[in-house]
Amino acid sequence: MPHTDHLLLFLFPFLLLAGFLLYAAGSRHAYRSRPETEPGDPAAFDWHFFVPCRDEEAVVGATVARLRADFPYAHVWVVDDASDDRTGAIVAALAEDDVRLHLVSRVRPEARTGKGAALNAAYRELGGLLGPGADRERVVVCVVDADGRLDPAAPFLVSGPQGFGHPDTGGVQVSVRMRNVDDPRPLPDRGRAANALARLLVRVQDMEFAVSNAGMQLLRARTGSVGLGGNGQFTRLSALDRIAEAERRPWREAALLEDYELGLHMILTGHRISHVADTWVSQEGLPHARRLLTQRTRWAQGNLQCVRYAPRILSSRHYTGSGVLETLYTFGQPLAHLFSLVLSAVLLAVVALNGFTGALAWWPLALGLAVLSVVPFLLWGPVYRRDFAPDASRARALLWGVALWLYAYHLFPVSARAFVRILRGRTGWSKTRRNADPVTAGPVALDH
Repeated sequence: MPHTDHLLLFLFPFLLLAGFLLYAAGSRHAYRSRPETEPGDPAAFDWHFFVPCRDEEAVVGATVARLRADFPYAHVWVVDDASDDRTGAIVAALAEDDVRLHLVSRVRPEARTGKGAALNAAYRELGGLLGPGADRERVVVCVVDADGRLDPAAPFLVSGPQGFGHPDTGGVQVSVRMRNVDDPRPLPDRGRAANALARLLVRVQDMEFAVSNAGMQLLRARTGSVGLGGNGQFTRLSALDRIAEAERRPWREAALLEDYELGLHMILTGHRISHVADTWVSQEGLPHARRLLTQRTRWAQGNLQCVRYAPRILSSRHYTGSGVLETLYTFGQPLAHLFSLVLSAVLLAVVALNGFTGALAWWPLALGLAVLSVVPFLLWGPVYRRDFAPDASRARALLWGVALWLYAYHLFPVSARAFVRILRGRTGWSKTRRNADPVTAGPVALDH
């Protein structure tokens, strides 16, 4: 039998696995038992869409046209964050004949300081348009990415009793889908093998958001800790005002996850956030692994930045006990991934020093870890097939579940990269290039 001194080395991954399995089971149960969303009356609210942009000439015209066609009663505010391309000119031309389309132009040195700063600029412009006599309780702001497409039914569902029909609701997050999930050639200049891998990468991103993340958000709805995302984020203007009174502005301008941090502030100021899974916003899935890793490194670093909220959350009367546990668990994910990497290196060193023969005694534990880690992902495959890909075979659904499991391992290198960025003092916000931009057009992300 292996030496008992090594037992502690194996205890930590089992503790991590136990937490993951509990969270995964809760997410799956919340997804399967979710109630049907009751619609409300969009006419009870005044709708404003914020579209932050930097160098988005490839997509902004179509996005604005779709928003104005699908939501003719709403105002659209496009924030041009000192773009080097024709983003501002395209929007300005469209706004000439449309009183509900507004261009917010930002210039250096104030511009290019992050998405939060761009959204705050739109917030100030909206306040100027409304004036002091407006009923800001009935004004709803929705953030849509420059490539985002919002379900035309979304205002009906977020207006209902699960959303802004409830007087305590300050924010609503809708589900996110990958629009290019059925694109047969996401990499038109590459061969069959590269396109097959790119299609699978987009597919697992769609699975991640459509079922796995949706289940997580529905679990958070029960713990009172729903997170806001950067696309399809709805907020009540009066809730933004209350955060601005406490924090000087609604969106934190030095944050890599300004969307999630806005949700933390919203709960800390006493507002309710809900997740509506029956409507959606779509965006481009990333078929390029490098661009995906760059994007997720920023998300992991933003998660690490959120650890500073832990004392406030622990002492807040607006967080339930389960909400505190769920939020701290979310904060700790990049650290857990980093510790797991370190532990794996230590275990390999122990095996090398003690010989592989002794390590073989641990194979039942290793096999148990492997099985338990893959099963939660595997189970999402049939669920995804049932709800979003009914034409796929059962075998393909199971293979998608395995792919989702393998895809989840990207969290380990991105957590390590995020930690290295923190050590190097690199905290700038990066915009991932669009799929329409060729790989040779420059870096995979543009630093602000």
